[in-house]
Amino acid sequence: MATVIIKRLAKSPFVLITVLVTLAAFFFTPRSPFKSFSNYTQQQVQRLFTAEELALYNGTDDTLPILLGILGSVFDVTKGKSHYGVGGGYHHFSGRDASRAFVSGNFTGDGLTDSLHGLSSTEVKSIVEWREFYFRSYTFVGKLVGRYYDSEGNPTKSLKGVEAKAARGTQLLEKQKKEEAKQPGCNSRWSQGEGGEVWCDDGFPRLVQRPLEIALTGKMSKRCACFTEDQLSEPGLEVYEGCDYLSKTCRV
Repeated sequence: MATVIIKRLAKSPFVLITVLVTLAAFFFTPRSPFKSFSNYTQQQVQRLFTAEELALYNGTDDTLPILLGILGSVFDVTKGKSHYGVGGGYHHFSGRDASRAFVSGNFTGDGLTDSLHGLSSTEVKSIVEWREFYFRSYTFVGKLVGRYYDSEGNPTKSLKGVEAKAARGTQLLEKQKKEEAKQPGCNSRWSQGEGGEVWCDDGFPRLVQRPLEIALTGKMSKRCACFTEDQLSEPGLEVYEGCDYLSKTCRV
């Protein structure tokens, strides 16, 4: 049977060439004994890092990938080396879990921590959204043992608490949007040469406290909303400094 097949191949040189090329590709394709971080198997994806191990992948060693952690999830960000490598604007995130800095803006010393203690629901929600960004944009390579994952890679109470707080932040923001939609906001614009101004097409601009913002960020904040003349006597409305009482446009 084998002899018959060989004779047929010999009579068809194009078929013989195709078979030889296929065999050569199979036997001579390079096979690295080490899989890169961007080509993890399911078992490798579950790799667990200690803080000391993660610190080795901070971009200072060109032979190693660049990794960062956020909420205990570790990602390979080597393709963004211009940002995460030495001298890059995000290098402070490399080789560590600095979850808090994603919203605090403190990129030095104690600011580069994975502790979210004291942050508001919306701030925690923002960090969870950053984690989702890394899942979409980079390669997930494992978990950092510590605050958010235990020594077996299972989520800790801290991680479950973070995700619950983020969900609460989403609920509060939706509620706040519905409340604020009842009172139309001001139009606004700003330019470097002229500064800023707010105005109302119908009604008069007033600063008003955001009561729900206390629960969201722990501090008071204000927004500009438009009120009709018969509403201007309501408590809590603040006229912009230097703006006439019945002016529809105010400089800010």
